[in-house]
Amino acid sequence: MNPRLRVQFIHGLEGSPQGAKPLFLAEHFDTTAPAMDTSDLEGSIATQIAALATIRPDVLVGSSYGGAVAVAMLDRGVWRGPTVLLAPAAERLGVPNRLPEGVAVTIVHGVHDDVVPLEHSHALAATGTPALVRLIEVDDGHRLQTLLDTGALADHVRDTFRAATQAGVQAS
Repeated sequence: MNPRLRVQFIHGLEGSPQGAKPLFLAEHFDTTAPAMDTSDLEGSIATQIAALATIRPDVLVGSSYGGAVAVAMLDRGVWRGPTVLLAPAAERLGVPNRLPEGVAVTIVHGVHDDVVPLEHSHALAATGTPALVRLIEVDDGHRLQTLLDTGALADHVRDTFRAATQAGVQAS
């Protein structure tokens, strides 16, 4: 039997390490969700970078504010592994809204999101390596509750890891 994937979850402004998404992910993967002070973006990025060395994740998952933190980590080159971004707020928070080449990234965004404009995810998905970047629009709002209700979040994590593996891209 294959060992469970290690997932590092980066929560959003209203989320926490004990929130619905990390609890869902923990049912399917070896999940760690480091706590961070969301009033300090640079501090949050530093917290998550420090956690990389301990957690050694197979997949990074960032939600909203946490998605912006993940995009910053990708942009700074401290993480190059498979990444799932849930309604990432990078552009909204002044983080460069771009993906590096050679990284498998799945972006999931609700078409009814009233917090982070869907267009921001369209712009982000237009960067990086086209064959490795997927944008999935879902019939949902900002919280993306349907991903938990249907189990699709676990599928997106597995699919993103599989895409990276098939492309020969390793987590860094």
